[in-house]
Amino acid sequence: MPNNREEGSSPLQFVRVISWTLLVIILSFSLLLSLFISKYAEQTLLEKQEAFALLLAENVSHQLFTRFVIPTVLNFGAIRLRNEDQAGAMDKVVRSTIHSFHVSSLRIYDREGNITYSLNKDEVGDDGNADYMVNKTWETEDFSAEILSKVSKVASLFRVDLDPGSMVLRAYYPLRVERSLTDMEANPIMGILEFQQDITADYLATLNFERLIIAFSLVTSLVLFFLVLTVLRRAERLSNRQLREKERLIFELQQQEKLAGMGRMVAGVAHEIRNPLGIICSSSELILKKARKENNSNVRILEALHEEAKRLSRTVTEFLDYARPKKPAMHDVDVKSILDQVAVFMEPECEKLGVTVDREFEGDMSTKGDKDLLYRAFYNLVANSLQAMNGPGELSIRAARGEEGLHVTLVDTGPGFAPEHLDQVRDPFFTTKDTGTGLGLALVSTIFESHGAEMDLSNAEEGGARVDVIFHA
Repeated sequence: MPNNREEGSSPLQFVRVISWTLLVIILSFSLLLSLFISKYAEQTLLEKQEAFALLLAENVSHQLFTRFVIPTVLNFGAIRLRNEDQAGAMDKVVRSTIHSFHVSSLRIYDREGNITYSLNKDEVGDDGNADYMVNKTWETEDFSAEILSKVSKVASLFRVDLDPGSMVLRAYYPLRVERSLTDMEANPIMGILEFQQDITADYLATLNFERLIIAFSLVTSLVLFFLVLTVLRRAERLSNRQLREKERLIFELQQQEKLAGMGRMVAGVAHEIRNPLGIICSSSELILKKARKENNSNVRILEALHEEAKRLSRTVTEFLDYARPKKPAMHDVDVKSILDQVAVFMEPECEKLGVTVDREFEGDMSTKGDKDLLYRAFYNLVANSLQAMNGPGELSIRAARGEEGLHVTLVDTGPGFAPEHLDQVRDPFFTTKDTGTGLGLALVSTIFESHGAEMDLSNAEEGGARVDVIFHA
């Protein structure tokens, strides 16, 4: 059957487009979902750290008022941080309060923006260093916080670890005098507390969670993509198989219609030729015998006439056999006996050409079939091999019963089949010989098909033609 499509082409050309489109859609959706979850986790971390920072700021404010402001006022009458004892007492309260909370810096600003207290003593007394947020806190009298990052979000995703201080929370809180627990306006502001907390460890934990989400999303997307791709590929293979089967059936139907019309024409012509041709053959044989007895000088001409008449008769017989194939009479037959009979009959021709026949048979060689038709089929195969070798060579005939059935193999040392003709050699009237009808292999194929057997034509690895016939019965 001719191959109308290049090898590997697909009737579902859109499968690849669909596959990659699905991958892009799935990956995009997964990444968007993972980024949303990651952003939500990051926002939750920020809210958690802000709430924690507010508690810390309130605790510092409370501890300063109860443990430093009140005792200092009672003991000294006023707060003077230039006094080393007061400054030391305040520093002790602050450090004990923020201990183990990863506070890297802490400052207290007065109304003029001067630093009245700092964990770094060198900063105490600096004026005009208050930033915008300090002034804003004086105005709003509310707690506020912000995240300071030394590494970008994208870069942090590709880093195994982060240096301490990479992510810092900076908070501002108004320190109040605690006189009323219910009315904030009754609690005047003493100063603005600014402190920074290293939240790198907490951020790294969130970052690892984000990585896990993204990795899981990617893996899930790829698994889903390959599952979809597998389904599409399977659908593609099924579609290819159905399309090839449809093309094969259409081709066979066209061939049958073409050959049926040709067969009717050939049968009519051959039938009209056969009767007068039979008279010519018998008459030429009688005249040839008489001429030989009389040593007539026209013997050679009569011999050529008789041989051509017989050849034409065989051709007409082939036409009729192909046009009106005989229905096989199925009986128990011994294929070994048929192959032996063919080999014995062809011995004179093999000796004449110098061809050796190697036969090897194993196991049970019986099957159901028509002995005469099978003999004719194997005879044609052997005759074709001898014609192909056309000289010294070797013909191997092997037969054995396997899982698929009785397997017969014929291999010769001739030139083999031309690769470009392998799909055509079984077509009726196709031949590469100068003489011949091109019906030999077509008749053989028809005989084996009528027996439910398969015939495969190929070239042997070591060269020469190979014919495999498998009887499933």
